[in-house]
Amino acid sequence: MTSLDTLKARATLRLDGRAYDYFSLGKAAAGLGDLSRLPLSLKVLLENLLRHENGSTVTVEDIRALARWTDSRSSDREIAFRPARVLMQDFSGVPAVVDLAAMRDAMVARGGDPARINPLVPVDLVIDHSVIVDEFAGKDAFAANVRLEYERNAERYEFLRWGQQAFDNFRVVPPGTGICHQVNLEYLSRVAWTRDEDGRTTVYPDTLVGTDSHTTTVNGLGVLGWGVGGIEAEAAMLGQPISMLIPEVVGFRLTGSLGDGVTATDAVLTVTQMLRKLGVVGKFVEFHGPGLDHLSLADRATLANMAPEYGATCGFFPVDAETIDYLRISGRDEAVVRLAEAYAKAQGLWRDDAVTPAFTAELHLDLGTVEPSLAGPRRPQDRVPLSGVADSFARELATGFGKPEGIGPGEIDHGAVVIAAITSCTNTSNPGVMMGAGLLAKKAVAAGLRVKPWVKTSLAPGSQVVTDYLEQAGAAAALEQLGFGLVGYGCTTCIGNSGPLPDKVAEEVAARDLVACAVLSGNRNFEGRVHPQAKANYLASPMLVVAYALAGRITLDLTREPIGQGTAGPVYLADIWPTAREIAEAIGTCVTPEHFRKRYANVFAGDELWRRIAVRPGQTFTWKDQSTYIRRPPYFEGGTAAAPAIDNVIGARILALLGDSITTDHISPAGGIKRDSPAGRFLSDARVAFADFNQYGARRGNHEVMIRGTFANIRIRNEMTPGIEGGVSRYVPDADAPVEPIYDVARRYASEGTPLVVVAGKEYGTGSSRDWAAKGVALLGVKAVIAESFERIHRSNLVGMGVLPLAFQAGTDRKLLGLDGSEVIDLLDLDGPITPRMKVRARFVYRNGAMVEVPLTLRIDTLDELAYFRSGGILHYVLAGLLDKAA
Repeated sequence: MTSLDTLKARATLRLDGRAYDYFSLGKAAAGLGDLSRLPLSLKVLLENLLRHENGSTVTVEDIRALARWTDSRSSDREIAFRPARVLMQDFSGVPAVVDLAAMRDAMVARGGDPARINPLVPVDLVIDHSVIVDEFAGKDAFAANVRLEYERNAERYEFLRWGQQAFDNFRVVPPGTGICHQVNLEYLSRVAWTRDEDGRTTVYPDTLVGTDSHTTTVNGLGVLGWGVGGIEAEAAMLGQPISMLIPEVVGFRLTGSLGDGVTATDAVLTVTQMLRKLGVVGKFVEFHGPGLDHLSLADRATLANMAPEYGATCGFFPVDAETIDYLRISGRDEAVVRLAEAYAKAQGLWRDDAVTPAFTAELHLDLGTVEPSLAGPRRPQDRVPLSGVADSFARELATGFGKPEGIGPGEIDHGAVVIAAITSCTNTSNPGVMMGAGLLAKKAVAAGLRVKPWVKTSLAPGSQVVTDYLEQAGAAAALEQLGFGLVGYGCTTCIGNSGPLPDKVAEEVAARDLVACAVLSGNRNFEGRVHPQAKANYLASPMLVVAYALAGRITLDLTREPIGQGTAGPVYLADIWPTAREIAEAIGTCVTPEHFRKRYANVFAGDELWRRIAVRPGQTFTWKDQSTYIRRPPYFEGGTAAAPAIDNVIGARILALLGDSITTDHISPAGGIKRDSPAGRFLSDARVAFADFNQYGARRGNHEVMIRGTFANIRIRNEMTPGIEGGVSRYVPDADAPVEPIYDVARRYASEGTPLVVVAGKEYGTGSSRDWAAKGVALLGVKAVIAESFERIHRSNLVGMGVLPLAFQAGTDRKLLGLDGSEVIDLLDLDGPITPRMKVRARFVYRNGAMVEVPLTLRIDTLDELAYFRSGGILHYVLAGLLDKAA
């Protein structure tokens, strides 16, 4: 008798003449105790443990620990989560597939079957991060940008086409379809997942992990999922569980409804500010309360999307009637819809406001108190009421940017909006704000308003369905008249794919050193992310993006001053703002299941350009030595049979001394490649013309480019080089050494065998779940990162690449230690037994010979992570396990 039988969790759901096996939480409660107040997000985890209990990776003790969570509302128990599927976008997906191809080579080299390296769970890769806004504000912009995308990325797309035929359980959604999170929301997700085995069908919650941090969007649909590094995703694809501590769950009670003129974007900026203030890193957030009755599914997805910005692992919404209605309106098969509803109700995962779950902590927001807002100029949690944006920028100009109020004369001045972009997954999955932007455009055109000539405008919808309903509403033409014509379907300006500014604007911004602005409907506005010449970046609803394009400057108070001069005189924002009723009527008429069914009928086929790509068959990839896009990575060189012994790190030097809130945007290569950078020199030496450099994201399949771009962000500040912005450092042993790119300094240390460390402040590694933020650091020769605190995904990725994450203990940090980067560091106590979260000593030897030892916490948090680290990294661990099974 198995322990599952002891818990008597097996049950049968009968629906429409079919029988489905499932693991009933209601039946399991007989052996586990009352589960009624367990948060619904944890019920999903509990079902996952019940279904995968095997006495080793998942034990009955794990299940009981999760079931007893409400006793203390926290736990230090490690559990193994196995998602139903994996979602990728192409920037992070390409290096993952490159690693799988390299693992196949390694398997062949060791006499194994390459087919053993194969996804064991369904994997969908959506190509959405490669389109760049080169052309805009013209009817041919979309076609031109698509053509350029295929020309730049021919090698990458050829490689993905190979992977599509080489790997089982691996599908690719071609370019020009939409943003992965919206495709996931509108098409891929089912809410209830099924698996057929031995003639029986098992139904269970649809869950996933994704290689983009905004995988969390789908939690608005009641699908539990979050972003992980590409390293973790690869392991999940290969059958490894996601190791995690049972999370704390913060309840977020919503009441009331949004007022007229207030959008879901305003709500999410308010929620982000509240949750950042509370502190929810590493925690689940679960939304509940009667306010959910007044939030559309798209509004919920908007709130769920920005979980990385408010710091949580996910922001979960329960399944209810709105969920089921959305499945129908988005064209899902009726059998899928009926099973989702029946299973959620049978399993106790259906929303029930009569029962308030037990939470670790709880916040409350009356949606009626939310006001129109933006966030900026640097962080998504820095919300500013619309009425205060102009004054806030004036203060930032003086204190943050060190500029006088204005420098005139000139057509543009400080605060000029040079980019206005409707982009990213935050809002383009929401018909409410997208239709709102279209209706605002119609009224603006009717009033005789025009976008200011220095503003680069763009519209990059999350899916092709958006184009359909905007056209049907008569709004697409108005948007085009204002310059918001279609530039592509994908994540553009939000990830830095904003393309060049017009020459005249770029020259004036540069010549006069202007603090120019970008306004975008995105989720990230970190320094240097959107465009190198847009120093101040503001997140806003699509409607306010259009409004600021009309205004042309951030220094205008849109709540009091005219937005511009129309044919009949001054026009105010209130004059052109659509009412909630107008938006709702347009959505009710123009958003139909037929649009979704038509657009997703042949979603994997692609356009003619995709279908023309030649596919080279075979189980292993034929690498091209001359390729500057796809290179065999070095991780498996020298074998994997004997992982290097873990030992103390002696005589390490500091490569970078960094402050607080160093994001993966600062660490991981992103954006354009500068001609005179180490990566630019590498490409030039490979005879790549500067015009063909493309961007770092497109070259993530080439480790030689990526390690040269690690820490190369133009806004990063290394405290070893005070007063200098950018990814530079010093070779400390040589007192006369110049300031050099970090890559060049790292190579110099590597040539003499000197280990390296990075020292940082609080919240190290926040931002997108970029595997190269860990891979690049490891390949630079960094053995450890010492920080005051870490973001969850990045810390795990460091472990997965064999880099030690070490945390200062309370009362100690780089400033109190007086570090300036010249110190020599020994990391001790690593040569004996190692356990998760153990204490280790760090010895700092100063330039004057003084020495101090301080305790650090080893942030290898779980036994699984320790096993990965002992193997030299998670990929080596997986490969060694597969070789053992084959032996």
